[in-house]
Amino acid sequence: MKRIILFLTIIMSLNSQAQQRPKLVVGIVVDQMKMEYLYRFSDDFSPNGFKRLMNNGYTFHNMHYNYVPTYTAPGHASIYTGATPSTHGIVGNDWFNKATGKDMYCTDDASVQTVGDGTDKEGAMSPKNLLSTTITDELRMATNFKGKVIGLSIKDRGAILPAGHFANWAFWYSSTGSFISSTFYGGNLPSWVTEFNQEKRYMNYINKGWNLLKPLASYNESLADDNPYEGKLDKANGPVFPYDLAKIYKEKGADVLRTTPFGNDILAELAMKAIEKEELGKDDITDFLTVSFSSTDYVGHTFGPRSIELQDTYLRLDQNLEQFLNYLDKTVGKDNYLVFLTADHAGAENPNYLKDNKYNVKNIPTKGFVESLKKFSNETFGVDLILDYSNFNVFFNMDLVKQKGLELTKVKESFKSFLMTQEHIKRVYTEEEILASSGDDYFLSFIAKGYDPKQNGELVILDKTGYMEYQATGTTHGSPNSYDTHVPLLFYGWHVPKGELHTKKYITQIAPTLSQMLKIPFPNGTESEVLETLLGKK
Repeated sequence: MKRIILFLTIIMSLNSQAQQRPKLVVGIVVDQMKMEYLYRFSDDFSPNGFKRLMNNGYTFHNMHYNYVPTYTAPGHASIYTGATPSTHGIVGNDWFNKATGKDMYCTDDASVQTVGDGTDKEGAMSPKNLLSTTITDELRMATNFKGKVIGLSIKDRGAILPAGHFANWAFWYSSTGSFISSTFYGGNLPSWVTEFNQEKRYMNYINKGWNLLKPLASYNESLADDNPYEGKLDKANGPVFPYDLAKIYKEKGADVLRTTPFGNDILAELAMKAIEKEELGKDDITDFLTVSFSSTDYVGHTFGPRSIELQDTYLRLDQNLEQFLNYLDKTVGKDNYLVFLTADHAGAENPNYLKDNKYNVKNIPTKGFVESLKKFSNETFGVDLILDYSNFNVFFNMDLVKQKGLELTKVKESFKSFLMTQEHIKRVYTEEEILASSGDDYFLSFIAKGYDPKQNGELVILDKTGYMEYQATGTTHGSPNSYDTHVPLLFYGWHVPKGELHTKKYITQIAPTLSQMLKIPFPNGTESEVLETLLGKK
């Protein structure tokens, strides 16, 4: 009897140890997703996609970004590092770096080359500009580099930054319609990726075209199919269904797939193929797959948040999720995987739509705004002192300031006074004010968390709520306002309790929470604040 009890005790202990971590973690980022979409499109979702995650997992209804700029690259970096741009260094998608005096892209790396069928520029990418470790890096080290990490996205930055510094692979979509990588990860694509590319799956979607998934009457949560707030996918025709993608393909090539729901479809196919061929979740050493659905962002930028095109994209993404979750059930097992779904930022309403409905706001063309800055500089100082304007940052030409014998403090104050006369500007902060931030100024705290003094400008601008520096159609993002910061966060699967929370939480809490769940070290830049409601049930 004692031997039987001892044997059962050993078995229970081994099972307990095996369950200390899931076999597979899947991080899903939906580019430019507002929390509101889970409410607005709910009636048209199936029970087994977004609703499965919400009804059977844990929903954070009030999840926010706590810095600016709210862009794709900083968003992905912040989710996976648990830090903000002031720490992890990814201060934009691309930006002017005052330390080097050059424009740079978030994942540029001239020391590596393209792997696969892409241009030289498309593949010269790596995570070297990311200054902090990611949760995926910490998992790799915690498993003695035995746990696999693979990053996938249509966008290079959406694949590279979440996968971190130690990833086995990251793959992203090229203008040729193939998924590519860089020599940072390996010399040749894995054979399964090459085979996937050779099938030219993107042509199946292009030849089929883009029509509505459901009857037109189902899209009553959106504006009319043809409205003045939408941009065009096809320059020769209005923004109305159906879209002849084969025709547009002849003009734009395989890139057209990005601005359709089918960029998400082909990425979901690649994700399932990666699980199969890389044998993710097949043993007791935890693997991590990062998947960033980018087409929602391309569609949002082009057509705007009230378009039928956007709603159709989310209804189709709901189907992608249903298929993907069913695949995880079948291949990894229902109790063996952990999924979280969030977004890298949300997005604003189109200001002209708001204006036409009697809200006194408008869009501000960036080119005209920069010209006004240069005109003021010439009229005031007799020279153009503007070296660069990007991501709400004003950079001065320090060489010219010195040559003219100007006092930098007075230059800053002069420009600040001028900027405050502009209709769309709420506040202007100097570098000194940002670095001295105490956190008492709500909006200044956002700027401080996104500011790196080695890379950012001498002045940072805060636009008024509702205004947007962008074209007249579609939408963009980047501000500290709730319409850009409020995103979904859904946890589902291994050791996740059912529930929901409406208390405000921050995106930087995701990575350290995962660290606690997986019992591994925190990413090295995080402030280590966790989502406690996920840690109470084991």
